[in-house]
Order: sequence, then C-alpha cells, then structure tokens
Amino acid sequence: MIRKPLYEGFRKVGESVTCSACGHALTPEELPAGRRPSKPAVFTEADRTRIADPFAGDERGRLCRYCRHYTVNPFRQWCGLHRRETEATDTCPRFEVREEPGAFDRLAQQEKPPF
Repeated sequence: MIRKPLYEGFRKVGESVTCSACGHALTPEELPAGRRPSKPAVFTEADRTRIADPFAGDERGRLCRYCRHYTVNPFRQWCGLHRRETEATDTCPRFEVREEPGAFDRLAQQEKPPF
C-alpha cells in the first residue's frame, strides 16, 4: 500500500491509499483493519542519560592548584609529595585539600601553650 498526502492549496486535507501492485485507489471502507506498527521497547527509563549538572560538585575539582602539597615560587611550581614540577591544572590521585586561607588566622587567635 502506498499512502500519498492530499492537499487543498498548501494545506493537507487527508491521505489517499493505493495498492502498490495494481494502483487501485482504496476507499476508507476497503482499508484493511489493523493498527499502526509500534516501536519496539528496547530501552527502559533506567537507560536514559541523566542530565549533567556542571555545578553539582566542587567546581575546583582535584586540581594540583588546590592541593595541600602544591608550592609556588617565582621560578617553578612544585609538588612536595611527588617531588617534581607540576602545573596548576594537573590532577593527582593522591590529592589532599589545602586548608582555607583563613585557617591560619584562626590558629593565631587560639591560646598559645605556656612553654
């Protein structure tokens, strides 16, 4: 069966169904009963990708720049743990978060031991 759209001007008004073997135009009563072929359900809802949220986690990540062992001086950038030169945007599996800059101020305000 061949389905062709019927138009009145530029507006679609229906479809004509013709036999692909002989070319006979079928009337709506002659159309075979049946339903539209359904799409196979191959994937489930669990297979859908989750929407990525770039702001969900820590935006700083595990960059060497924010690591406790990262040292900067005027001549090079250095990893104190691995004892080698690094770049600020390198990553490391042994990353340790550097304390906040204000943490040293809080330590200075604490009571000093009497020795």
